[in-house]
Amino acid sequence: MSASISPAATLPAVIDDIADRTPDAPFLVTDETTWTYADVRDTADRLARSLHTIGVGPGDRVAIAAPNGPEWILALIATGRIGATLVALNIQYREHELDFMLNESGASVFICASEHRGFDFVGFLEGFRSRLPGVKHFVFLGHNGFDGSRSWAHLLESAPSTARQWEPVSTLATAVLLYTSGTTGAPKGAMLTHGSILASARAQAVHLEQAADDAVIAHMPFNHVGGLTCTVIAAAVVGARLIVVPGFHPQQSLQAIIDHRATLCVGVPTMFSLMLGEPAFADADLSAIRLCVVGGSNLDPALGRRVADAFPGARLANLYGLSETSGGAVISAADDDLDTLVETLGVPIGDTRVRVVDDEDADVEDGVDGELLVGGACLADGYWQRPDSTELAFGDDGWLRTGDMATLRADGHVVMRGRKKEMYVRGGYNVYPAEIENVLATAPGVVMVAVIGVPDATYGEVGWAIVVGDEELDLSRLHARCREQLARYKQPERIVVVESLPLTPSGKIQKAALQAMYGSTANS
Repeated sequence: MSASISPAATLPAVIDDIADRTPDAPFLVTDETTWTYADVRDTADRLARSLHTIGVGPGDRVAIAAPNGPEWILALIATGRIGATLVALNIQYREHELDFMLNESGASVFICASEHRGFDFVGFLEGFRSRLPGVKHFVFLGHNGFDGSRSWAHLLESAPSTARQWEPVSTLATAVLLYTSGTTGAPKGAMLTHGSILASARAQAVHLEQAADDAVIAHMPFNHVGGLTCTVIAAAVVGARLIVVPGFHPQQSLQAIIDHRATLCVGVPTMFSLMLGEPAFADADLSAIRLCVVGGSNLDPALGRRVADAFPGARLANLYGLSETSGGAVISAADDDLDTLVETLGVPIGDTRVRVVDDEDADVEDGVDGELLVGGACLADGYWQRPDSTELAFGDDGWLRTGDMATLRADGHVVMRGRKKEMYVRGGYNVYPAEIENVLATAPGVVMVAVIGVPDATYGEVGWAIVVGDEELDLSRLHARCREQLARYKQPERIVVVESLPLTPSGKIQKAALQAMYGSTANS
C-alpha cells in the first residue's frame, strides 16, 4: 500500500491518522468555513461524547437525513468512534420511507434538517413521531424544533468536557446502514462495514492515483455510495480536500468547481449532462480538473464523448458499484481509450474479483452473456435483519449476485448488457417498481398497476405507472399520493390510464409487453 494512503482499520482511525500527520490540512470546505482534519477529529470526538451521554452505545443506530454538509461527516466519524451505526437516509424521504426505515433500523436518535427546500421537517416529524416509538431523541440542524427535541448546536455544546477512552472498534463492525429498495418493494438495509468501505475507497484511490493535493467536488448525496465512499472516504484516505456542495444543482456545482479549482469530479451521467448544458459552461475555467469519474448507470457513448471534449486535459473513468459493494468495484483502466470507456464498465479494482455465470452458477466463456458476480473485501455484510435476502444475494460462497447481466472480455473488461431485475436508474438512483406499485395499488380507484422504466434524455430512465382504474380513480390524487409517500426520484414521471394490462396465462402482468408498448414512445 502506498505510504500516502492511510492504513487505519476504521473510519475514525483514518481521520485520526491524517489529523496526526497533517492537522492543519483542509478537509471540508463549505461556503461558510473550512474544517481541517484536526477540526473534524476533535469535533467528532465531542459529538461522540454527547451521543454516548444520551445513551448511544456500540451496535446502536443513529439516523441522519440532511443535505450534504459537515454534520454528515461528523456524525459518521462520531458513531464510528462509539462503535454505533449511522443509518444514512435521503433528505427527499417522506412518510412512507421514513416510517419503514426508522422503525426497521431501530434508530434511537434521528438527526434531521429543520427544513429543506420549503419542506418543514419539524412540523412533519412533530405530528409523525408517535409512529416512531423507537426514536428517543430528535436532533434538528436548524434553530427550530418541537417540545422535547434538541438542536445540533446544543448537542455539541452539552458534550462532557472530559476526554473519553473509547473501546476498540472492529473493522468488521457495521459503520453505515444504507437502504436500497428491493425487488419485493420492501427496502433493504445494506450493512457497510468499516473494512468494506475502506477496501473500496482505498482501491479506488490507488486505481485513480488520488492524492493529498486533490480538491474533490462533493455534490453527490452522502447517503449514496457515490457520495459517501467514492467521494468522501476515497478523499479522506489520502488526506485530500472536499468541496462540499449541499445538494446538486448544475450551476452551483459548476461554480464550486471553478471557485475552488477542483481537480476531481465524481457524478452520475445526469449530473454531467446537466452541467454541460449550463450556459456558463462554455466560458468556464475548468483547467484544474484532472479526473472525471462517471458512475451510477451506463455511460451513454454520446455523453462520454461530450464529457471528454469538455474536459480535454482530464482523465475520464467509468465506475460500477452498488450499495452492496460499499462503493466502486469496477473502474476504467488507466490506458482505456474513449471507445473502451463508452463500451465497458472497466476492470475490477483492488482485490475485487468478478465472474459471469449462467443460471446454474457455472462460469460462461468470455463474450457470453450471464449474471455478474462480485467478490472481495468491499462486499457489505449482508442486509439488516434480512437473512433470506442476504442468502439470496450474498450466499455463503463469497460472491455477490448483482442481478446485472454482463459479459467479460478477454482483456478483463466488464461489458454491461442490462439488468436481470426490473430496477431502473433515474439520474443515478436505483428505483424498484414494486415499491411504487405498493404505494399506488392501495389508492382508491386503482384496480391494477404496473410501473416500468422508460428512456429519458435527461435522467437516463424515468418511471411510468400504467394503471387500470374504476370510477373512483383520480389522477391528481394519485400524483399527490406519490409526492407524499415517495422521494422525488421515485415518483412516476407519468401515470397512464388504460382499460387493461397484458397478462400471462397465470395472471401475471407482462412487463416486457409494456416496455415494448411504451418504452420507445417515452421521448416522442
